[in-house]
Amino acid sequence: MSSLDWLVLVFTIGFITAYGIWKTRGSKNTKEYLLSKRMNWWTIGLSIMATQASAITFLSTPGQAFSDGMRFVQFYFGLPLAMIVLCITAVPLYQRLHVYTAYEFLEKRFDVRTRSLGAFLFLIQRGLAAGLTIYAPALVLSTILQWDIFYVNFLLGGVVVLYTVVGGTEAVSVTQKQQMFVIFIGLIVALYMVFHLMPQEVGVWQAMQIAGKAGKLESIDWSFDWNNRYNIWSGIIGGFFLQLSYFGTDQSQVQRYLGGKSTTESRLGLIFNGFIKIPMQFLILFIGAMVFVFYQFHQPPLYFNQVEAQKARQSEQGATFRALEEKYQQLFWEKRQQTLRLAEALRQNNPAEIAQTQQLLKQQTQIANAIRQQAQAIIHQQNELEGKGKSADTNYVFLTFVIQNLPKGLVGLLIALVICASMSSTSSELNALASTTVIDVYKRSIKPNADESHYLKVSKWMTLAWGAYAILFAELASSLSNNLIEAVNILGSLFYGTILGIFLAAFYVKRIKAKAIFQAAILAELIVLGCWKLTTISYLWFNVIGCIAVVLLGLLLQLFHKQHLDGTSFAHLNK
Repeated sequence: MSSLDWLVLVFTIGFITAYGIWKTRGSKNTKEYLLSKRMNWWTIGLSIMATQASAITFLSTPGQAFSDGMRFVQFYFGLPLAMIVLCITAVPLYQRLHVYTAYEFLEKRFDVRTRSLGAFLFLIQRGLAAGLTIYAPALVLSTILQWDIFYVNFLLGGVVVLYTVVGGTEAVSVTQKQQMFVIFIGLIVALYMVFHLMPQEVGVWQAMQIAGKAGKLESIDWSFDWNNRYNIWSGIIGGFFLQLSYFGTDQSQVQRYLGGKSTTESRLGLIFNGFIKIPMQFLILFIGAMVFVFYQFHQPPLYFNQVEAQKARQSEQGATFRALEEKYQQLFWEKRQQTLRLAEALRQNNPAEIAQTQQLLKQQTQIANAIRQQAQAIIHQQNELEGKGKSADTNYVFLTFVIQNLPKGLVGLLIALVICASMSSTSSELNALASTTVIDVYKRSIKPNADESHYLKVSKWMTLAWGAYAILFAELASSLSNNLIEAVNILGSLFYGTILGIFLAAFYVKRIKAKAIFQAAILAELIVLGCWKLTTISYLWFNVIGCIAVVLLGLLLQLFHKQHLDGTSFAHLNK
C-alpha cells in the first residue's frame, strides 16, 4: 500500500478508537460498564447492525456472490419478522425485569441450572466465534498485505480489547456508530469504482444484464430442498428461527438493546435493523456480482490468494501450475471478446445474438472452471503436505480487487472498512462474554456478595481474559474449507436452535418446568450435533430442528415427570 493509504487507514482506526475511549471513560459501576441505559434508537440500531456485520461479511459475502450469485440474501428473509416478534415479546419483558443478561430471565422462569446451561451454550459458541471474527480478517489481510498472521491477530485483537476494557458496553456502541459510517462510505465507494472501471462500452445497465445472464443476480429460489442451503423456505423459516435466537437470546445482541433509554428506543433500534439489514446485504452481494462482471473484462488471477499461488509456482508441480495460468490467460481473452459481443447484443436487443453468445460463454466458463479446479487441487495438495487445511479462494476476491485496482487513498479506506467491521463485531462479543461470565457465573455462583467496585474490576479482567482467549484461538485456528461467512453461521446454528427452544418454552409454554426443560435441551443439542455429523441437511434447518426438539421433548418429559410424581403419590397413599 502507498503512504497515503497507510495514512487513511491509521487515521481512521486511530480516531475511532481514541474517540470511543474518550467518550466513555470513567464507568463507576457494573451497570454503567455492562448495561449503560443511555442509548438512543439510532445508536442501538447501528450497534446491532455493526455487531452482526463482522469483517467476514465484507470479505466473504462479495466472494459468495462472485462464485454462487446472490442467493445468499435469502438467508436474511426471516429477519424482519423476527424483529417484530422480539419487539412484542422479549424487549418489554427484559426491560421490565431489569436484567443484565438474557440468561437471568431463565432462572426467574426455571432455575439456576437452566440459567447456567443457557449461559454455557452461549459462552461456548460465542467464545469460538469471537476468535473466528479476529482470525478471518487477519488471515486474508496477512495474505494480501504480506504480513505474518501472528502479528495481524494481535494487532486486530489488541486494539479492540483496549477500548472494550476501558469503556465497556457504551464504548462498544459509540465506536460502532463511527465504524458503520466508515462501512457505508466504503461500500458506496466500492460500488462506484467497480462501475467506473468497466470498459467505456459497458454501462451500468449492460453490466447488470451480463451478471444476470451469468446467473449472478438470481436472488430467489422457490424450490424446496432440505439439502439446499439457500432457498426461500430455508431463508424465511430457518432464517427466522436463527435470527430469533441470535437477536433474542445471544447476549452479544441482547446487550445492545438492553442499553436503550426505554422500551420504545430498544424496539425502534431492532425495527431499524430489521428493515435496513436486507438492503445492506443485498448491496454487498451486488458489489460481488459486479466484481464478477469486472473480471470478465480485466484479467483475473487463476487463484486469488497470491501467497498460495506463489507457493504452487515454486512447488514440484510448479511447471503444471504455470502452464494452467497461461492456458487460463489465453481463455480469458477469448471470453472477453465474447462478453463484449454479449454487451453489444444486449444494447441492440438482438435475441439470436444474445442466445448464441451466451451459449459460447457458458462453454468457455465451464472450461475456465475446470482449469481453476486443477489449480486448486495443486494448492490443496501442497497445503496437505504442510499440514494445513483447505481455504476458500473466494474469501480473497474482494480485497484483491480493491488492492489491485483502486487508486491511492481508497485502498486504505476499504481496508479500514474491513478492520472497522472486525472491531465492531469482536468488541460486542467480548463485552457480552464478559457480562455473561460476571453476572451469570461469577456473581451468581462464585462470589455473590461483593461490592460494585469489585464486580467492575472483575468485569474488566473478564473482558481482557476473553480477548486473550479470542486472540489465542485466532492464532491456533487452521484454515477453513468453507466460505468464512458460512463457517460462522454454521457454528451458530449448532447451538442457536437449542437456546431458542429454551427461551420459547420460557415465554409461551408455561406447563414445562425446570427439570424437563433442562433434560430436553441436552437431548435436543445431541440431536442437532447428530444431524450435523450424520446428515447433509442444510445448516439453517438446525435452528428449526433444535428449537422444536426442545419444546416437544420438554412437553413429553414434563408429562412423564408428572405421571411419575402422580404414581409415586398414589403408591404412598396406599401404604
